[in-house]
Amino acid sequence: MQRPVRFVMEADGGSRGNPGPAGYGAVVLDPATGETLAERAEYIGVATNNVAEYKGLIAGLKAARELASDAQVLVRMDSKLVVEQMSGRWKIKHPDMKPLAAEAAKILPRTQVTYEWIPREKNKHADRLANEAMDAGKRGKQWEPSASSAALDRGAAAPAGPPGDAAKGAAAVRAALASGSGPRATAPAAATAEAADTRAARVAASAEPAGTGTLFAEPGLIPAPAAVSAPAGTGLPRPAAGGTGGAGWGPDMGTPATFVLLRHGETALTPQKRFSGTGGSDPELSPAGRRQASAVAEALAARGTVQTVVSSPLRRCRETAQAVADRLGLTVTVEEGLREVDFGAWEGLTFAEVRERYPDDLQAWLDSPRAAPTGGGESFTTATRRISATRDRLLTEHAGRTVLLVTHVTPVKILVRLALGAPPEALFRMELSAASLSAVAYYADGNASLRLLNDTSHLR
Repeated sequence: MQRPVRFVMEADGGSRGNPGPAGYGAVVLDPATGETLAERAEYIGVATNNVAEYKGLIAGLKAARELASDAQVLVRMDSKLVVEQMSGRWKIKHPDMKPLAAEAAKILPRTQVTYEWIPREKNKHADRLANEAMDAGKRGKQWEPSASSAALDRGAAAPAGPPGDAAKGAAAVRAALASGSGPRATAPAAATAEAADTRAARVAASAEPAGTGTLFAEPGLIPAPAAVSAPAGTGLPRPAAGGTGGAGWGPDMGTPATFVLLRHGETALTPQKRFSGTGGSDPELSPAGRRQASAVAEALAARGTVQTVVSSPLRRCRETAQAVADRLGLTVTVEEGLREVDFGAWEGLTFAEVRERYPDDLQAWLDSPRAAPTGGGESFTTATRRISATRDRLLTEHAGRTVLLVTHVTPVKILVRLALGAPPEALFRMELSAASLSAVAYYADGNASLRLLNDTSHLR
């Protein structure tokens, strides 16, 4: 059974004079990764703010329909008027609004579209597009996407082309989303600050880093009340009725589900920074890795907060998890969704060796999140969708509990990035040592709080 396609669509419109020179902007996003799938913007001449906002809504819904006509679309706008009128809670009285609202309602079936109001500061992408369109109109031109357009707001890949280009790629995007190989999400590991000058250098330094880490030491595994709000459409629980949905300042949401994220201990490949994923030799822990597993088990036992241990199926994680579980008197549950990505023919190679043997494939992988490593590896976005689904399932199964997830570089990075609502580029700026710990608390109002716990270089 094919899983439903979901989009987040954000739209805005503006008028410099109200009425005055006006334009709109709209962006279609992948809710799991925050990736930009399509952008629309247009200068529409003299009009009011509300007309421009409705035209932005119409353009955004059409862009979503071009990508997948059966998609479930969450529309996010900072126009209370448009959101309430399209939701059916406010009557449409103005004669200019009625035909626009009717046009918007016909683009997709009502059952496929929901509306959510957001403050203006959270609608920056669409607002920027609308202003770019108005600026272009002032120069007597129409809006064209810039090369860095998507990256300005979300760190995403290059934006979609002009409206005419969308139809050409719609079938490919639809197939990719349905199969779980959508827009780019993550890289296999983080790079050091010294290697941050270019993207290629960052990836080269990150295949399976040993790392010395500089994580902040913090007492306790249960994070403080939520300080970072997870963005709408990320798959986290929606705010309960009557809740504020604020960043940890609302009513008591009860005990969060807390995922303590433990990267496995070192293997022989870790210090050599070789690609080591699901499709490789499945190495065991090295002597250093076993010492790390024992040390982190003692640290977790001293804290006494972990109630359940869940592990990736790969050997290095199962060995690390078993060391902890034995010390805590728990059993290990194996979760397939926590596995590392499959690096295909690159398994066991360094970045330099991959660049020498598969230069074209490596460049394609660096350029596109949909590109997979040579020989049938797993793309970054496929991994993000898998890990997001695993997160949601585990949250349901372990509500209110503290769960140790023993996993790999990529799953930890994805969970951290999604909890922060950070752009994909943030993944290249994280350092993750072997046997390092982090924790994410997920609250009932949809907020998530992240804590980086310790530097494990002393465990060597």
